[in-house]
Amino acid sequence: MNRLCAWLLLAASVGAAQEARSIVEEAQRRTRTQSQRYEGTLEVIGSKGKIAVKRWRYERLGSHGSSKAVLRFTAPPEVKGVALLVHNHPDRASDQWMWTPALQRDRRIALQDRSTRFFGTDFSFEDLEERDVDQFDYRLAGEETVDGALSWKIEAEPKKTRASQYTRSLIWIRKDNYAWVQMEGYRGGRLIRRVRYLDLELVQGIWTARRLEVTDFTRNSRTVLRVDKLEYNVKLSPEEFTLQALRRES
Repeated sequence: MNRLCAWLLLAASVGAAQEARSIVEEAQRRTRTQSQRYEGTLEVIGSKGKIAVKRWRYERLGSHGSSKAVLRFTAPPEVKGVALLVHNHPDRASDQWMWTPALQRDRRIALQDRSTRFFGTDFSFEDLEERDVDQFDYRLAGEETVDGALSWKIEAEPKKTRASQYTRSLIWIRKDNYAWVQMEGYRGGRLIRRVRYLDLELVQGIWTARRLEVTDFTRNSRTVLRVDKLEYNVKLSPEEFTLQALRRES
């Protein structure tokens, strides 16, 4: 009887893991595009309520695991031109370089620095990578209603080949349209960061969050990103996603 119970528990666990992975795969499939471009306004709200406003432009070529992206601040003047180049990989952490015009130099972001915040926002360098379904193991942790929508709650643990500041993440995916609505990153048992995906809108057939709220619980601060001028499948050249282009466009 004990062996039978153990076998049934194992089978249930495997089944839940397969179902969770299938949900994430479908969510990823529904957002697959060849490229993306948007402009974003960020409000960084400090622990004492002080608000700093920044703007950036984001461009991505490719999708899910093998994409390349450039994120460049456009305002205010003191950060204008600061840029991040990200080369994502399907089997390991991304390569990242940051360009600082005032210093006229770029620097590679080391793996041990990926947990630090990106230039005064509540996004860490790791948060600006593109997550791929194959980089994590999944477990279905139930269902919950988030922002009025019934959602799957899924636990994700990074595989050994995926260096991460988070020992595990919780992801909420809507059951009606497979859109991400929330993600929480944990280090051990401690909640480090929460991302809420808000103001969902159907853009070129893709359910897209037009507002993201990122809360950093270690600093008690929050960043609100509002997305505008969003386009998918725009014409972009691979040459735009190189260190040479990063320096040239400043």
